Amino acid sequence: MTGRRCDILVPGEPGGGTALVLDAPISFWGGVDPENGVIADVRHPQHGCCIAGSVLFLSGTIGSSSASSVLLELVRNGKAPAALVLHEPDAILLLGLIVAREMGWPPPIAIRLNREHFSDYCNARVNVSRDGVVELTR
Repeated sequence: MTGRRCDILVPGEPGGGTALVLDAPISFWGGVDPENGVIADVRHPQHGCCIAGSVLFLSGTIGSSSASSVLLELVRNGKAPAALVLHEPDAILLLGLIVAREMGWPPPIAIRLNREHFSDYCNARVNVSRDGVVELTR
């Protein structure tokens, strides 16, 4: 499979890592520990998984205006995903990346990809380039 060019939602640092395709939407506020990047919501199917350094595939989020602050803290603490791949833009969540950049902390890139393609990357090594191309790596 060749790389897929995606819409860039928030420019940022290119990143690569193991794809973590979430099975359910997540609330960052209370759902992700900003100190270590671990999914803390005991009701989430991937409770205990770490998003830090992963290429995080989000089919959706559960709203909270605090999601941006949690993502900002993840960036500040060096525990953010290497890249974010969203099915739908989430302006509140992505605000955390924009604020991180304004604070001088390099945010990961965030791109948009239809969730019908998410399973192509599940648990694989993935790279997201600065120009929004997502591809499997060997």
